[in-house]
Amino acid sequence: MNDMYDKKCISCAFTLAETLAALTVGSMVLIVVLAFYNRAQTGAASVINKLENNRLPREVLQRIAEDLDRIVGSGQGTQIDIVNKFQEGYPVAKLEILRVVNDAKDQPQTLEKIVWQSSIEPDSGLLALYRSHSGIALEDNLLDAQKEPWQRELFVPICTGLTFFRIEVPQGETPLDKWSGENLPAAVTVTLSFAQPYKTADGTLDVPEEDKLVRTIAIDRTRKPAFTIPPPPDANQPPEDNQPADANQPAQSQPSRMGQPNQQPQGQLYAQPPPPPPR
Repeated sequence: MNDMYDKKCISCAFTLAETLAALTVGSMVLIVVLAFYNRAQTGAASVINKLENNRLPREVLQRIAEDLDRIVGSGQGTQIDIVNKFQEGYPVAKLEILRVVNDAKDQPQTLEKIVWQSSIEPDSGLLALYRSHSGIALEDNLLDAQKEPWQRELFVPICTGLTFFRIEVPQGETPLDKWSGENLPAAVTVTLSFAQPYKTADGTLDVPEEDKLVRTIAIDRTRKPAFTIPPPPDANQPPEDNQPADANQPAQSQPSRMGQPNQQPQGQLYAQPPPPPPR
């Protein structure tokens, strides 16, 4: 009885070949699953890295746009000054937004002044972006109320590691790199980049165009655009030669091959067929 039970158990067990085959198939499936997981993880990491690289420049551009919208769109007495230059080969720029009001004695007072400026750090030698806020109006009523006027004029570092920062005024095909005066520009174009720069032929540094982040900011979005509506065409005026002919007018007859107009005799709908050949 025991011998029969042992033989039955031996026949139900896996052989060595079957075990090796199962392990091989399982290993192959596991390798494929891990390869797909690895590729998906690499793709997700590259997308997240690209989004994170563009997050800081977009936040800087958004902050500059908010300053322009808040000060310029708040009323009259606003002035914008823009200066671009090169510092140690790097393109640097300065944007100054100033709003002035008259007090009770009709004396001009600086209500709010914001300066965006890029400069080379003396310690690290990297290009950094700074921002300062000053004036009668407090940006933070809790913190700025405890500061002296000269303390509010200090430049605060926004970010470091810039390789390109330029502010221009779009005007025709050639943008302006300088602007000053009480007349406000229609828009301001801000360009910045953190990519690796290369040296140009004139000795300055530049970055590829595909690595630059550009944003054009409208100065006064509530202004009325200066446009004119053309008057409607006069119905009594005859149409010009280049205008399409009226569909209700009969079409002119086209000349035939022999130079005669293709006209059918009146009273006949179709042309008469030729006579049959003689038999």
